[in-house]
Amino acid sequence: MPGPLRILSVVGARPQFIKAAPVSRAIAAKAGLAEIMVHTGQHHDAGMSDVFFAELGIPAPAHHLGIHGGSHGEMTGRMLAALEAVMLAERPGRVLVYGDTNSTLAGALAAAKLAIPIAHVEAGLRSFNRRMPEEINRVLTDHLSDLLFVPTQAAIANLAREGITQGVHHVGDVMYDATLAAGARAAGASGILARLGLAAHGFFLATIHRAENTDDRAALAAVLDWLKARAAEAPVVLPLHPRTEKMARAHGLSLDPLRVIAPVGYLDMARLLSACRMVFTDSGGVQKEAYFHRKPCVTLRGETEWVETVAAGWNRLWRGPDFVAPRREIPDYGMGDAAARIARLMAACGRNGAARPP
Repeated sequence: MPGPLRILSVVGARPQFIKAAPVSRAIAAKAGLAEIMVHTGQHHDAGMSDVFFAELGIPAPAHHLGIHGGSHGEMTGRMLAALEAVMLAERPGRVLVYGDTNSTLAGALAAAKLAIPIAHVEAGLRSFNRRMPEEINRVLTDHLSDLLFVPTQAAIANLAREGITQGVHHVGDVMYDATLAAGARAAGASGILARLGLAAHGFFLATIHRAENTDDRAALAAVLDWLKARAAEAPVVLPLHPRTEKMARAHGLSLDPLRVIAPVGYLDMARLLSACRMVFTDSGGVQKEAYFHRKPCVTLRGETEWVETVAAGWNRLWRGPDFVAPRREIPDYGMGDAAARIARLMAACGRNGAARPP
């Protein structure tokens, strides 16, 4: 009698830890499945990695590759080689990847080279900006995957335009699962408002990390100037991403008068999201988390993958039109059972994959 289907899950960055938490629980609860967690090390410091595993109850990774730093190509290449070695040793029946980071693409490429079926959580998203490394990662990963777990109807349409119609499943958004699970805990467990002396609904929350905003001095200066203008209305709390800190220093840019704090864990971030007045971010995940907490969001980019948040009036581009009114709910994200759907679908596909015809 064959043993359980071994799912090798590849994670490496904060958004992936959040998405993996409910999926890992669903895999553990599903008969016939077993998980092997691999952490590439893309986000490696305690504030961007360890705290999320602890707070979200994610099993300690079976393999921690410790790979970070360097150019996109260098990092992806090192991950590809290391992940191939892990897959050869573990012989999983399927590889599971999340989102759009270098870890995502490296996991998909390593699996494809070894003819291991690939499942992609958060498939089908498109910004239509090929200058973004994340866009390249998500497009290539989708075309390598045989199971595509999509969060929205727009994602289904994006895949269909690229000829991908087989193995596509609208499951909802696993980040909504995570938000529902953590919301009540954050209200009771997080004391971040008291530590920072913040009043509920009396501050803005901002995050900046994408290379398009940090690596060019003029781009980072423009974003910071916009945030500083908002700080005249209310404090702007900025959990500072290591890349942003490094590049601001290299560019000689001041962060004053922004309220800069160290990166925070998931529960503290959930509390900040629930208590803030508005969110300013270039993160795809934080855009959605803002909606889950029903907070207006300004996306600090020229486009967004989460077009439904704009259409529903909860989000707008910082240099684009104002918010659409009135605001409405977004049913695409589901009922908080996306992770359970993903586990059921992987179990149903078994060891045969769900390959698309040539």
